[in-house]
Amino acid sequence: MSQESEPSDARAARRQQARENAEYHRLAAERAAQAEARATAPMVAAFAEAMRAAGIEPTRLRAMPYSGKGTLRTDVDGWYVRRDRRNAVGVDGRWYVLVAAPSLRGRLVGIHVDPSDAPMQVGAGGRDGDSVALDVLLQLRLDAGSDFPS
Repeated sequence: MSQESEPSDARAARRQQARENAEYHRLAAERAAQAEARATAPMVAAFAEAMRAAGIEPTRLRAMPYSGKGTLRTDVDGWYVRRDRRNAVGVDGRWYVLVAAPSLRGRLVGIHVDPSDAPMQVGAGGRDGDSVALDVLLQLRLDAGSDFPS
């Protein structure tokens, strides 16, 4: 074997190892996200049921464009869980992130918002004081009752 082929074989082996490591970490992150979703989905569904049981009326939710200027009508009824109105729980017991791409069509006729998996820590990675545990946030919102911006 020549000396010229050895370095390229070593580089190829390092690239292969890096690909395998990346795939391992991607799968681990995916498994963690699925486990978190399995843990938070019942909390969100229970919150929606508790809001209905408390007689707190849902409202038609509005989404904020990325620019933060104005709002867009959505096709979802539910309850905002944060005062900044970026997250809500729908009457279907699903979690909604209410931030969307701005569009003229969205301004005129509204937008469709798909549910997403609720995080265990809402606002993680945001500004100081923006992060709160999901169970605490839902309880605070439930305790606020009808005295909450809608």
